[in-house]
Amino acid sequence: MEKQNKLAIIPLGGLGEIGKNMTVIQYEDDIVILDSGLAFPEDDMLGIDLVIPDISYLLENQDKIRAVVITHGHEDHIGSLSYLLKQIDVPVYGTRLAMGLAECRLKENNVANYKLISIKPGDQITFGKIQVGFMRVSHSIPDSVGMYFKTPVGTIVHTGDFKIDYTPVDGKVMDLHKFAELGDEGVMVLMSDSTNAERPGFTKSERQVGLALDEAFNAAKGRILLATFASNVLRVQQAITSACKYGRKVAIIGRSMINVVNIATELGYLTVPEGVLIDIDEIKNYPGNQILILSTGSQGEPMSALTRMAMNDHRKVEIYPSDTVIISASPIPGNEKSVSKTIDALLRLGAEVIHERSAGIHVSGHASQEELKLMLTLVRPQYFIPVHGEYRMLMSHGKLAQDLGVAKENIFIGSNGQVFEFSKDAGTITGKLAGKVTSGKVFVDGLGVGDVGNIVMRDRSKLSQDGVLIVVITMDKESGCVVAGPDLVSRGFVYVRESGQLMVEAKQKVKQVLANCEANKVIEWASIKGSVRDALSKFVYEKTRRSPMILPIIMEV
Repeated sequence: MEKQNKLAIIPLGGLGEIGKNMTVIQYEDDIVILDSGLAFPEDDMLGIDLVIPDISYLLENQDKIRAVVITHGHEDHIGSLSYLLKQIDVPVYGTRLAMGLAECRLKENNVANYKLISIKPGDQITFGKIQVGFMRVSHSIPDSVGMYFKTPVGTIVHTGDFKIDYTPVDGKVMDLHKFAELGDEGVMVLMSDSTNAERPGFTKSERQVGLALDEAFNAAKGRILLATFASNVLRVQQAITSACKYGRKVAIIGRSMINVVNIATELGYLTVPEGVLIDIDEIKNYPGNQILILSTGSQGEPMSALTRMAMNDHRKVEIYPSDTVIISASPIPGNEKSVSKTIDALLRLGAEVIHERSAGIHVSGHASQEELKLMLTLVRPQYFIPVHGEYRMLMSHGKLAQDLGVAKENIFIGSNGQVFEFSKDAGTITGKLAGKVTSGKVFVDGLGVGDVGNIVMRDRSKLSQDGVLIVVITMDKESGCVVAGPDLVSRGFVYVRESGQLMVEAKQKVKQVLANCEANKVIEWASIKGSVRDALSKFVYEKTRRSPMILPIIMEV
């Protein structure tokens, strides 16, 4: 089988992790990029703002890229578009809301040239020899789509992020008929959302959250503060509807919440009656039982509005004992501790806190096991690739597929950078195109993209754990003799005033090293610095069992 007759699927992000979703669909000289997301930094990624996929493979093959297609407007699917479009000029296709949110991000990141094209569920577009079709799915943001890719080798179906909601808030039901129709025609590969693959049963309808919110609004005596994901437009809509029902004005706080509400209202995805929205500065003009504050911070993010309110550190809103705080979101894995601390702080201030564990005010936007089984049964793929999930989720989803009759050897549990290769009569993860392409994490820190690598992260980790000990020495340029010093400066290692004896002994150690260097005619600064660093590291570890970063600085006169 010749290379050009092969269809390749190459995930650059989203496998074995939650976030930074990006997949390459390639046939011959045509590439379509599916999603361009980001991930938020983990606890050990000190100082990092965002994590985006490594796009080296795309830069090497940019003449083959025909389009980027977007499943929906969440950050883990559109968040790295700014960084991609700064380097590759390619049109982006997605639904109106996804394109609206993407445009907002592109403007914030000063991307000058971009081409965003809105599509509707049911549309089909051809890019070279790849035909892409869009199908409506239900998720926690409106206008989400799954996609199919028809190629000369066979059809790929990608569910996007989905759940099967028979009673969606906006009345737009998932197009299960199209998935079944594709299954009847024959699907070579199904790529399906694995986020809730370990969760038995069905995911509840978003409409049930509306009922729970309505009950909470009815019972609240003072102000209501509702924290949720800004992008969950349907939940924001249900909150505003309940606020209107109980005569409450709505104030919005948090940059992302303000942006999403403005875009969703402008595009017609959010209906807010005239006179309901007020500025946050106006809340003091109304009694507490006439106020709803919509806020960011459902994940306990340190700089978010809700967390700052909980810590009594917000300029405009103070928490009162009469307040009811509703946290309508579940903690993303890794954020549980931050969310718990925020809830504790709010309770200490006297507020009543309603959160996911204490009431039905949140449901997931992802399919549970029974819905995943239904998807597999409708599509009946020859090959199955679980996507969008940590490794255990992918494994769990693979097991479901096996239980439903997909051959074990046709279920591919992959990793980022893996090349899944298909011909008309075989699917494999080895072959002429295969092996692995460059993939990984690119760190965004401030304006720097990719300039912080493993060595910098290791230094940051070391500094955060043991601090730094700086040795300043002044030497004569001609003779190489020590003119002044050594002086020791400690940051994050020991408190100098309480460790005077240690610092005196450390200084003596450095003097011995310098004397030895002088006696042995060692004049290269690199050698002197190395000797000082080695001797001081050993001495400090013996005395304190700590390993601070030792930073010798030589000044010449």
